[in-house]
Amino acid sequence: MSNGIPITAANFESEVLQSPVPVLVEFWAVWCGPCRMMASLLDELAQEYAGKIKVGKINADEEPQLVERHGIASVPVMVLYHQGELIRQKSGAQPKPVIESLFKDLVGG
Repeated sequence: MSNGIPITAANFESEVLQSPVPVLVEFWAVWCGPCRMMASLLDELAQEYAGKIKVGKINADEEPQLVERHGIASVPVMVLYHQGELIRQKSGAQPKPVIESLFKDLVGG
């Protein structure tokens, strides 16, 4: 899986809700083929937009309370938080331009 910041119920508030930059969170699972396909893309985005966005990963199997809280029915799902609010969401494996469209208006570039 990608090197995104592991997000758990314990650190969700500090890593996501209190983040000074937008946070792109992927809900994923080890057994999910499309999630594996997204891993390198998310790593690439994390490097390309370092300091402008934060990329986090929530293991859906290990964080059922976060899955329920977000109403996640399948993985992968990309969720964008900005200033403590969930502002956009996209389900399924997506190409880079679609993922970038979730946050690009917030960071420029």
